[in-house]
Amino acid sequence: MATSSVTEVNQQLWDESLARLLNLSSATLKRNTELESRVTELEVELAVWKQAHATALEGADREAKALKGRLAAMNNQFTSMESLMNQSLLVLCVVDGDSCIFTESLLRQGHDGGRQAAQQLTKVVAEYLTSENVHTLGHLSFWITIYYNRLGLIGVLERHKLCTPEQFEAFVMGFSQTSPRFSLVDVGYSKDATFSKIAEYLQTYIRFPQTQRIFLAGGGDNGYVSTIAALQNEGLFGKLTILEKSGGDQSLSRRFRLSTLSVDNLFMSRRLTPPPLITPPPLNLIGLSPLNSSGGLPTPHSPPGPLVSANGKLIDPTLPLHKHCPPPCNEFYLMSCTKGSTCKYSHEYVLTPEQLATLAANAKKAPCNFLKNGLQCPYGERCCWGHICPNGPKCFHLSKGKCWFKGESMHNTPSPY
Repeated sequence: MATSSVTEVNQQLWDESLARLLNLSSATLKRNTELESRVTELEVELAVWKQAHATALEGADREAKALKGRLAAMNNQFTSMESLMNQSLLVLCVVDGDSCIFTESLLRQGHDGGRQAAQQLTKVVAEYLTSENVHTLGHLSFWITIYYNRLGLIGVLERHKLCTPEQFEAFVMGFSQTSPRFSLVDVGYSKDATFSKIAEYLQTYIRFPQTQRIFLAGGGDNGYVSTIAALQNEGLFGKLTILEKSGGDQSLSRRFRLSTLSVDNLFMSRRLTPPPLITPPPLNLIGLSPLNSSGGLPTPHSPPGPLVSANGKLIDPTLPLHKHCPPPCNEFYLMSCTKGSTCKYSHEYVLTPEQLATLAANAKKAPCNFLKNGLQCPYGERCCWGHICPNGPKCFHLSKGKCWFKGESMHNTPSPY
């Protein structure tokens, strides 16, 4: 009886212990499952935070680099401003000396007149800049350049009895010696020499960042229209100001709405032209057989001999033909001149066959106006002017749009004439 009771008690204890172990095992398994789920959630959350942290670091790095770049740019700007303050800013004045001629009173004073002209021009520009409130960080450097045909201008002044050649040369010296930045440039005899020089001057210097203003005197001529139109298309002509003389042509400034500066008592108001020349008597040909020529030149079979004119002038052998004042008329000697006494070139020179050949060679370097303007030349192969560009289809100036030979067929393969 007693043994049976003990056995039952023990069995009960084992059952209770086994039940507790089962409950504990179930609870442990459940807790492990909950913990594993939480760990998974925490791992996902940690990955998100890691990604956010990495993104934040990348953004901070980019911002740091951008800030560094901005600081470098600001330093460069400060350096540029400091450099700009330390360098001379340019105010330029370019004058077409063939159309803007200084007044007679200044020219006749010679050296003193030249200095006065330079000082008056400087004063006018300085007052204009002050009135326009042109403020700059650096100091200004003022330059004057005058392009002109020296011999042609001397001839015009002498014919109109405005001054002697000696007075003009002294005037030029006085103007130039006023400042090392004032220059007068002789372009020589050529129809478009002054235009081309000034056009290139404008196109080059107006692009310089240190150029504050360019003053153009003589801009009333139509030759500058294309140049200024090109600067307008590029948005560069805001720095350009036209110097207008009393009674001068204002069409250019009105057409492009350019700023203007009126200059009184400095340049002549009228445009000078040479007076009519006396037509010389016909030339007597001595020692020459009748001409069988192309363009009026003796053929290689013509015997050498001088051309003699009753009132003819001799050529100075030390000067090129185009340097004479005035130079010989190409059309008169090589073809036929229809201008008569109104021709501004000379019909009076005595030319040898060699000089005629030189004259013809030089004439061929200038384009025929008929072909240049798209017309048929009435003289054909007798024309003394060039029908074909000497540089041919590979003309360097053609690629730049600056060749004088602008006719449609003037860059084809050169013909025998």
